[in-house]
Amino acid sequence: MEIDLAARDIAADTPTRERVAASILQNGPSTAARLAERLSLTPAAVRRHLDHMIEDGVAEAREPRVYGARGRGRPAKLFALTEAGRDRFDQQYDDLAVRALRFLAETGGDDAVMAFARRRVADLETDYQAILAAEPDLSPAEVLAKALTRGGYAASVKDGPVGPQLCQQHCPVSHVAHEFPQLCEAETELFGKLLGRHVQRLATIAHGDGVCTTCIPDVAAKRSTGSHADTTRVSTTERFGS
Repeated sequence: MEIDLAARDIAADTPTRERVAASILQNGPSTAARLAERLSLTPAAVRRHLDHMIEDGVAEAREPRVYGARGRGRPAKLFALTEAGRDRFDQQYDDLAVRALRFLAETGGDDAVMAFARRRVADLETDYQAILAAEPDLSPAEVLAKALTRGGYAASVKDGPVGPQLCQQHCPVSHVAHEFPQLCEAETELFGKLLGRHVQRLATIAHGDGVCTTCIPDVAAKRSTGSHADTTRVSTTERFGS
């Protein structure tokens, strides 16, 4: 049987390359010499991995900033992960999270997954209360958007037909939530608790929408358009199966 030596070498290098990428992710842009020191590798070996990472588009070389008078010689380049490189790590963590939740579902059932989902968003309530106390001029929806943004959701509030709409431009757990909608359900449940009213999840990134959108109906609008609100709730439920 013919062996592809190049493929074998790439496979053998993968764990070390992941260590190089992880070191950059954890410590920020680094020189090849500093990476070699951290990972107990030779600088030549690290540079070889970095060359492959740059070729694959997951790393890039940067010129370091020089403060004050520049000494003799050219300063060593810094190597940083690109957006694609960071996304690759996110995907690895997503895969691990999915496997963990599958195990939890198999051993503890759907109730255990929901309990985990509620525990995961518990910190959001703490952040919400802290922002509410520090910035009392913000509306409750704006406070919630700010708390979500701190958690990596890039959230904002815009006017909707029956009240404010909470828009989340990014979802750090969208790949996991696609298989485990309990993560979205726990978020929506907490939104309603924090805002003190029923909220309607209209769209989610996990289901293929561009933005997670949650409607926060005004009480007066809900009274005057009760039948319309009920229709919206039914159509949303049918769409997402929640």
